[in-house]
Amino acid sequence: MFKLFSKDFWDITARLILRNKIIILIGIIIATYLLSTQWDNMRFSNTEANLLPDDHEENITYNNFLKTFGEEGNLIIIGVKDSSLFEVKKLNAWNKFCNEFNNYDEVESVISIKELQKLIKNTSEEKFNLEPFIKDSITSIAQIEKLQKELFNQYPFYDNFLFNSKTKTIRTAIYFEKSLVNTSARKEFVLNVLEPKIKSFETDYNLDVRVSGMPYIRTKNSENIIGEISKFVLAALIVTSLIFFFFFRSFRATFISLIVVCIGVMWTLGIIGILNYEITVLTALIPPLIIVIGIPNCIFLINKYQHEVKLHGNKVKSLQRVITKIGNATLMTNVTTASGFATFILTESKLLKEFGIVASLSILAIFILCLLIIPIIYTFLPFPKDRHLEHLNKRWIGGFVNWMEWMVKQKRIAIYATSVILLIVSIIGIYQIKTSGNLIEDMPQESPFVNDIRFFEEEFNGIMPLEFMIDTKRKKGVMKLSTLKRMNELEDLIIEIPELSRPISVVSLVKYSKQAYYNGNPKFYQLPSSQENSFILSYAKNSSSNVDLLNNFVDSTSQYARITTFMKDVGTDKMERIEENLQNKIDKVFPKERYSVTMTGKALMFQKGTKYLVKNLAISLSLAILLISLFMAYMFRSGRMIIVSLIPNLLPLLVTAGLMGYIGVPIKPSTILVFSIAFGISVDDTIHFLAKYRQELQANNWKIKVSVYGALRETGVSMFYTSIVLFFGFSVFTISSFGGTVALGALVSATLLFAMLSNLLLLPSLLLSLERSIANKEVLKEPSINIIPEEDDSEEDFNK
Repeated sequence: MFKLFSKDFWDITARLILRNKIIILIGIIIATYLLSTQWDNMRFSNTEANLLPDDHEENITYNNFLKTFGEEGNLIIIGVKDSSLFEVKKLNAWNKFCNEFNNYDEVESVISIKELQKLIKNTSEEKFNLEPFIKDSITSIAQIEKLQKELFNQYPFYDNFLFNSKTKTIRTAIYFEKSLVNTSARKEFVLNVLEPKIKSFETDYNLDVRVSGMPYIRTKNSENIIGEISKFVLAALIVTSLIFFFFFRSFRATFISLIVVCIGVMWTLGIIGILNYEITVLTALIPPLIIVIGIPNCIFLINKYQHEVKLHGNKVKSLQRVITKIGNATLMTNVTTASGFATFILTESKLLKEFGIVASLSILAIFILCLLIIPIIYTFLPFPKDRHLEHLNKRWIGGFVNWMEWMVKQKRIAIYATSVILLIVSIIGIYQIKTSGNLIEDMPQESPFVNDIRFFEEEFNGIMPLEFMIDTKRKKGVMKLSTLKRMNELEDLIIEIPELSRPISVVSLVKYSKQAYYNGNPKFYQLPSSQENSFILSYAKNSSSNVDLLNNFVDSTSQYARITTFMKDVGTDKMERIEENLQNKIDKVFPKERYSVTMTGKALMFQKGTKYLVKNLAISLSLAILLISLFMAYMFRSGRMIIVSLIPNLLPLLVTAGLMGYIGVPIKPSTILVFSIAFGISVDDTIHFLAKYRQELQANNWKIKVSVYGALRETGVSMFYTSIVLFFGFSVFTISSFGGTVALGALVSATLLFAMLSNLLLLPSLLLSLERSIANKEVLKEPSINIIPEEDDSEEDFNK
């Protein structure tokens, strides 16, 4: 029997790999083919990313609202701000253009100025009739002038919904079929119907048509995500292969590495397919991540192979040592990296769970591929030429290693002083970090659809729905005047909040009914008195035309009512203040024993989801630190070594957090991912260094200084190589058009650069300063996992 991960284990592993190379390669080809057949199961998300767990209170509230009133995010709006629209030809064309959308099964209804109806009092039958503003088509400028006068001056019911009376902006509301809004039909309609028709209309009439609404925004955003996957993968391949070639100056080694990581990407896509997961903004990052993380594995393995070949000139023996000596260390570093991602599984967010599962499995898969493919391919290749080994003698690398050794020897106090100063400055910066939950902040800022969001925010105060559901706790309780007055008080507060649009509810309809009762006089656009109420309601009850309007605001039992407003894309802190003000008003106006009022909607859900993620990702980072600490305790069997190893890895995280505070990068779902990812990767360098350090101690009779400098020289070059690849690899994400992805790439790159310097300067300095307390045989016991096996000059012909 042999101890798991012992030298015997890796000797047997090396023997199995090198003796069964053809079978293994065939197995990899078959596995890759089988995984590729699962790509068809991949699908791009048609629903919005739900940042909250299904059983979260806010999700339950939102789902109850949807059960009562149906999908609320089904509104597409198109608008025009152009005085030339009010010409006979263009206005008729606009009305015809908008009306054509009624012909599509995906559209539930269209409300435009052509469909606008006036409530007209019918005294003889004591009811309201509906009369269109535009009966047929416009034939003269006089008709347009009359229409403008009526719309902009006499009917406040429609103001700030279908037009802005101050700026003369006109818009049309297209209500998408609720049952189809979360299906692929939405994408087909937006891309193949809506956009082509809009472009054709703009060309024909020289008008700039703006488009927005949640179905449109979601479709365009997902299109950008799809486009960026291939862009990231290609950019990651180019950048990492160029850096790899710069270090090794070998087309052969570069090509082998590209083969490995490309297969790794294929496996990742297969894993997503097998698990039947959707492609989200997070899972879309995993394929390029696998390239960036896989290349350092290739560097360690190929660098070791070339070093061994140069040392003794025996190719078989070199490949044996690549597996036995680097396999264990690479496994441990990949496990710690995968652990950093796997902590996301412990959160209750479906979005993060799926990301954590796919990422951790893919990282372990790329390790297996590297360990199998690289040694096997090199068995078929000729002996490396001298030019392939020249990089091992580069003077600038030797100069870099000498500089590190000199710093640790001569400038240890300066290293400590710099670390303390960075720590203090970073802590100050951390207190300046803000939390943000903006919907469009991470979207492509220069894209037309984001510009259109800003346009509608400016003209109509937002496009993010914020809903209020009022439960009167009794049937027909909504239409009681006391309820309407309470709802009106809440609406008055909403109107006063500049970030919210004018609310729409049954209150507006009742006000409009009173105006109609008084023959359309806009002065009477207000709630009726108790005396007027019975007369006006009797008119309304006799008017079947009001039924459809009521259905949008009141449920069939008249127990539940809704107030809909739209919110500008504001940050989490401002949203919380708005929510608090509204809740205070609700608590004051609606007695809890008689009413139950809940706030919900996509605007609030996004803000709550952001806050939830920030809390849970902080927990996941803590779990990552705990998990990796326990893992290192098991490897090194030393509690003191855990503390020494954590310091140089936590400092870069604090420096990055401080940097975020100073440059104004907020904490949000995309940026808080940085810390768990960076910690899981940066600790790899620590493992390599400490493993080599312990081996050097044993080889040098526990002489501390000799061992530290020996470990620094041995691992410094590989740590530098891999850190540079990781730095530029993650920098690839800065080419993204998504702000969150840019921030993720830049911050992880910066953190890993700090971590490299910290592990190469601060870690050896700590080992030298604390040599008496940690560098003895009792503290550094025989490790549970021998990461770097002892030197063994024996060789075996694995080709037999």
